[in-house]
Amino acid sequence: MDVKDAIISRRSIFKFKQEPVPKDVIEQIFSYGIWAPNHHVTEPWRFTVIGEKTKLILAQRYREIKMEDTPDHVDAVNLAKIGELAYEKFMSKPTIIAVSCIQDGDEQRQREDYAAACCAMQNVQLAAWDVGVGMQWSTGRITMEEQTYKLLRIDSSQEYIIGFFYTGYPAEIKEPKRQPAADFIRWVA
Repeated sequence: MDVKDAIISRRSIFKFKQEPVPKDVIEQIFSYGIWAPNHHVTEPWRFTVIGEKTKLILAQRYREIKMEDTPDHVDAVNLAKIGELAYEKFMSKPTIIAVSCIQDGDEQRQREDYAAACCAMQNVQLAAWDVGVGMQWSTGRITMEEQTYKLLRIDSSQEYIIGFFYTGYPAEIKEPKRQPAADFIRWVA
């Protein structure tokens, strides 16, 4: 796939087929992440592939978070349904990869490294799309909690979790919604 075609056709995927992405395919698509630009070649990105045992623990925590965030007026039956739907949603992601960034140096270096890790994430998404693998970059409370860091063996004083990549073969691809690039370009003299 031409890089321009990949950029234009790539979509965030929210519904996946249950077929897991093979380990060698994961390694292949993430090998393109390391070619992202990074100031002083700091290579700040880290990728943590989450196994089934850990995924079950995170899915349970995701259920709890959704239930905790539900308004108090919701009755117990509906609260349980909300929790179950959240659990099922998390478990429906065939492969989950946490992407984190080393937090080293001063504030400027950390900002540059975060940007580099985000560029790596874009490379990975494009490489995945090229081989028929879809991804959704997800953030939220579960990616920020200390217990998630501990579970994934990530030292929160040294690394920052940018988000989870929900990864799999697309069951549904939504139509694009973008405004023209000219709407976002500013020209100054």
